[in-house]
Amino acid sequence: MGKTAFIFPGQGAQYTGMGKDFYERFPVSREIFDKASRVTGIDIPALCFEENPDLHITRYTQIAMLAAEAAMLRAVEEQGLHADVHAGLSLGEYTALLASGVMSEEHIFLAVLKRGLFMQEAVPTGGAMAAVLGADTAFVERICGETEGIVSIANYNCPGQVVITGEEAAVEKAGEALRKSGARRIVPLKVSGPFHSRMLEDAGQQLGKVLEVLKTSEFTVPYVSNVTADYVREPSEVKELLIRQVSSPVRWQQCVERMIADGVDTFVEIGPGKTLTGFMRKIDRNVKTINIEKVEDLARI
Repeated sequence: MGKTAFIFPGQGAQYTGMGKDFYERFPVSREIFDKASRVTGIDIPALCFEENPDLHITRYTQIAMLAAEAAMLRAVEEQGLHADVHAGLSLGEYTALLASGVMSEEHIFLAVLKRGLFMQEAVPTGGAMAAVLGADTAFVERICGETEGIVSIANYNCPGQVVITGEEAAVEKAGEALRKSGARRIVPLKVSGPFHSRMLEDAGQQLGKVLEVLKTSEFTVPYVSNVTADYVREPSEVKELLIRQVSSPVRWQQCVERMIADGVDTFVEIGPGKTLTGFMRKIDRNVKTINIEKVEDLARI
């Protein structure tokens, strides 16, 4: 019998109204939104459900995404569905940790609130990111290594799609070199900084000071780390991995391949949008993928 993984999307999938139907339908989901508001001092339902510019500002986006994903997760669990392993892309890794019982909801809300703030404040001027479509990953790595300035791969999303990050001029130079060498398309991303690059190492160190005082518990279910693309089962490893994750590449394709190798044949994406479901189709079409972002989607599980 195959295994099931719950997977959670990251920043960029947010939209106004995400999680509202869960908030209105399920007391357990409403409790998550209300708890997030109490812990952070932010009106999370208003942030998620009402048109406002803050939803797309990093310091607010991350806690909003976490609350919406956690609210959906609790509703899924209430339906009796549980996973054998959890994973999340970048910010989504925190929902995976919440699902795995490693930290309390309150502590994870606090960690993500600070993570978003530190990442926003630490972003140097001139940072940029761009998606590279239709190029060999090893070739992208080589071009980044040969480009003057700071530029590297931020996300290994799926075959034929990676994201590069770093100094604006270096990202532009690398993108132009890749375009001339046959990359199908270079897409500049509308982000507030060079996420998952070494330019954010200070933000990771600041986050470490917050994580240091937060309590971790034993895993109820293992998760797969963005940094190592491998299973994590020891609570003692979590904090250091989260520090490194801020400035390290997200090895999402490798995470998925690791879970498939371990017998996972059903992936349930929980959260706004269908980004990870799209990646799954390019990584391995033989596995089953279910997307849960609306209450009516629960009928599919």
